[in-house]
Amino acid sequence: MAATEAVPDRLSTLLERFHVRAALFHNGPLCGRTRFEAQPDRAFLHVLRRGELRIEHRGGPLARRRVVVDEPTLVLYPRAVHHEFVNPPREGADFTCAALHFDGGDRNPIVAALPPLVVLPLREAPGLHPALELLSAETDRPRCGSRLLADRLFEVLLIQLLRWIVDHPQATGVSGGLMMGLHDPRLARALVALHAAPQEEWSLARMAKEAGMSRSAFAETFRAATGFTPAAYLTDWRLTLASAALRAGRPQKLVAAELGFSNGSSLSRAFKQRFGCSPRAWLDELSR
Repeated sequence: MAATEAVPDRLSTLLERFHVRAALFHNGPLCGRTRFEAQPDRAFLHVLRRGELRIEHRGGPLARRRVVVDEPTLVLYPRAVHHEFVNPPREGADFTCAALHFDGGDRNPIVAALPPLVVLPLREAPGLHPALELLSAETDRPRCGSRLLADRLFEVLLIQLLRWIVDHPQATGVSGGLMMGLHDPRLARALVALHAAPQEEWSLARMAKEAGMSRSAFAETFRAATGFTPAAYLTDWRLTLASAALRAGRPQKLVAAELGFSNGSSLSRAFKQRFGCSPRAWLDELSR
C-alpha cells in the first residue's frame, strides 16, 4: 500500500452501525473433548495461550474437518458452527474463550464478509500482543470489575483482528466481498463514504470520484474485488441497514426516507427482491 494513499477508517462506521458484544466464559486449561454447539447468532473467539489443540468439525460449512494448532493462536468462528476441541488428557491446553454476539447475526455485514473459520497464529500479528497481555493480566489475577474488563478487551481484540484481516484478507481465506473491497485503498474510500451516507444520491460517477478512478476502471475493479456492481452493493447496504432498523421497530416509511428510497413501496419492492418476502412478512417470520 503506497504511503501517499490516504486510507480512511474502514471499520468504525460498520462497527458503530452493527455492534458486537463479547462475554468471557472460560479461562484456563481444557482437557479431553470440549464441545461448542452451534447456536443461532452465537459466535466464538478462542485464544490458545499454550499447548496443542485439535479442532474437529462435523458437518456444517467447513471443508476442513480437522485443524491442528500447536502454537499460541486466535481462533474465530464468526457464525454458528459446531466445533470440538480435543486436548491431551494430562497436559491439556491453556485457553481464554469468549462468546460473541454480532448485531444482526449472519446478516451482519462483517459476519457475512468473513470465512466460517479464521485461524491466526499470534506470531503473524504482533500488533495484537498488548491487548492480549492486558487480557491475560485480567483473567489470571481477577480483581474488581475483571470480568467486565475482560469482555471489553475481547471486543478490542476482535477489532484488532478485523483490522488485520482487512490488511491481509487472502491470508485468512478471504478472496472476495467486503473485506477485499476495504483492502483496496481506492475502493475503501468509496465504500466508507457509502457506509457513512447511504441516503445520498450515489451515481457511478460520484463513487468513482471518491475512489479517484475513472468510471469504467472503478466499476470493473469494484466488481472484481467485491462480487457486486457498485449499484447493487449500495442497494444491498441500504437493505442491510433497513432490516436492522425494521427489526428495531422503526416505521417502514421513515426507514425508507432515511436510507434513500423514494418511498415505502420502493423499499418494499427492493426488500422482496432480496429476501423473497415483504418487510411485514419478514418481521412476522422473525417473531415466531
